[in-house]
Amino acid sequence: MSCGMTRDWRALPSVNSLWEATAAPARAFPVLSGEQQADVVIIGAGYTGLSAAHHIAKSGLSPVVLEANRPGWGASGRNGGVITAKFRLSFREIDAVHGRDMARRMYEIAHESTDMVEELVSEFGITSANLVRTGQVKAAHNEATLKAAIDEANWMTREMGSAAVRILDKNGVREETGSEIFVGGVHNPGSGGIHPLNYLRGLADGVASRGVPIYQESPVVRLRKESGGIVAETPQGAVRARQAIIATNSYSDLTGATAHLQRTLIPFRSAIIATEQLPRNLAGRLMPTGRTYTETKRMMRWFRMVDNRVVFGGRGAFGKQDSQAAFDALRKAMVGIFPDLADVPLAYKWSGLVAMTLDSVPHIGRLDDRTLFSVGYNGAGVAMSSLMGCYLAAFVRGETPDVGLLDARRLKAIPFYPLREPAVRMVAGWYQFLDAIGQ
Repeated sequence: MSCGMTRDWRALPSVNSLWEATAAPARAFPVLSGEQQADVVIIGAGYTGLSAAHHIAKSGLSPVVLEANRPGWGASGRNGGVITAKFRLSFREIDAVHGRDMARRMYEIAHESTDMVEELVSEFGITSANLVRTGQVKAAHNEATLKAAIDEANWMTREMGSAAVRILDKNGVREETGSEIFVGGVHNPGSGGIHPLNYLRGLADGVASRGVPIYQESPVVRLRKESGGIVAETPQGAVRARQAIIATNSYSDLTGATAHLQRTLIPFRSAIIATEQLPRNLAGRLMPTGRTYTETKRMMRWFRMVDNRVVFGGRGAFGKQDSQAAFDALRKAMVGIFPDLADVPLAYKWSGLVAMTLDSVPHIGRLDDRTLFSVGYNGAGVAMSSLMGCYLAAFVRGETPDVGLLDARRLKAIPFYPLREPAVRMVAGWYQFLDAIGQ
């Protein structure tokens, strides 16, 4: 079960993020040494893996979690901490292609995901996660995108029974954001924000405190079947289990044991910057409601206020490492929206990988009779990955939960996989051009 080039897990850099700088101290987990027995071995200690471990243990089964680096090193500790009940594919698009019943089921799954975050924060008492659910504002940069956002919101209310949204005019968006550049927007209730690394560390602490073994710096370098089960081998040990879960998402190519899943994903680097703490009068004018915000451009930027800092992120970074050009582009976009930040220094800048799929939705289920997986969160993974851990536990128990379009059998390999990076650059460049000319 190994193929292709893999990254060197022994030389992984630290992350210079706001979340690392402000997180609760990380619990030290041991390195796996020798052999362990378990009902389920879980590869990856991000939201998916830890949620799966929690729900499997609640079922009375014994999981073991193996992490190549340390819990939260990957996407679970690098993301923007935005929680939304959505997929990259809109519910209206799902309805048009797959029918109303499927759209309703996907709507239910999306809202289950945001509720799951709240449930896990409550279950483990993760107050340091600073979870808020004050909603999200989609801010429109021209009249055409405002009309599209309003039409979409009205359709959701009418056809999906979604909570009524609040339509904002130019003055309303200015009051929400402190920015003059938007023509209007839509406030969607129920979304929220979180300190993503504190949430992750709270999950890891809570799961470990309930007796689930978690091993860090223990990459699975080989997965092999044996009679009645599966063996996950690390450099210094092994776990024998009846089933395995792969929860590595965009970091699946860290070792050959999971690299085959990478051929179903398009890794897209997402960059984030955070300012120094703002003077109180300026912080009070920008995003005073504590909501999260997105704009309507194709190369969508998002922003939020955290501890009197503007956190600003978006896609468009390329390559395998942090990109100064991407950070410069983000800063330029941020100052374009908030001119008052022109002279405010940046305190943090970091990036991470988003896992895109061909059909724009995640996928979960069985790889074979002993191996399960959940991957491809398409940039909306904080909530969805938390929920998928619960669904993975159901699959482990032999159940067949209705996961709608997320069914593993729908996951397709990326055609012409070696050309994925230039293709991403080409598409992103075209989107940037359209945004630049106001289309």
